[in-house]
Amino acid sequence: MQAVDVMTPRVITVEPDADVREIARLLLENNISAVPVVDAAGQVLGIVSEGDLMRRVDRASEPRKSWWLKSFFSGGNSASEYVKSHARKAHEIMTRDPITVSESEPLHRVAKLLEKHHIKRVPVVRDGKLVGLVSRANLLRGFSATAPDAQTSVTTDDRQIRDAILKEVDENTGVWVDRINVIVTEGVVQVWGLVESQEEKMAVQVAAENTPGVKSVENNLGMVPRGIGHF
Repeated sequence: MQAVDVMTPRVITVEPDADVREIARLLLENNISAVPVVDAAGQVLGIVSEGDLMRRVDRASEPRKSWWLKSFFSGGNSASEYVKSHARKAHEIMTRDPITVSESEPLHRVAKLLEKHHIKRVPVVRDGKLVGLVSRANLLRGFSATAPDAQTSVTTDDRQIRDAILKEVDENTGVWVDRINVIVTEGVVQVWGLVESQEEKMAVQVAAENTPGVKSVENNLGMVPRGIGHF
C-alpha cells in the first residue's frame, strides 16, 4: 500500500495570514490537532499544530471544551519563544518546511518518518501541492487491511473504487467525507471514521456496496453526537 491508498484527500487548511484565534476555533470545531498552511497555489508552507497554539491562546477568552486551548505559557527570553507566545498569524507560528511525502510513498516508509521525526501526520503532495494527509490513524487502518509483509497490493482498480466511493459519499449522501477514510484491497472495502447517525452510517455502506468492483464492505464507522466534529 502507498500513501494515496490511505490518505485523507480533503484536508482542512489555512492561509499564511490566518489569525491564530481563528485557527484555534477551526481546530476545536473540527476536532483536529493540526492544519497545513498553504499558499494560493496549494503549495505547503508549514503546519500549525495544537502545540504551536498552546503558548499563544489566552486562558480566559477560550471555551472550556479543550484543555490545551485554555493553557497559558509565558514566553521565554529568546526571539523564537517571543514569537511563539505573541504571534497573531499562521505564518508567524507555523512549523516551516514540514516533512512531506508523495502519493506513491509506501506505508512502511511513512510510518518510519513519523516515528523518526516524532510527528503525528504528514502532508501528501503532488508537484509540491497538497493532495492529502496521512495520520497515524490512517496508517493503522492501512496496516489492518493488509499486513506490511503481505504479497497482495493495491491495484489501479482499487484506487478507482476508492475515489468513486468518496465521490459518491461527498456528492450524494450528506456525509462529511473528511470524517471518513476508505481502504480498498482487491475489491474489499473497509470504511473507518465517524458519522452522526445510523442513517449516515448506512448511507456510506450503501454507497460503497453500489460501487462497481466492490466485493464486500466492512463498515467500521463509529458515531458521535451531532456537531462534535471528526477525529
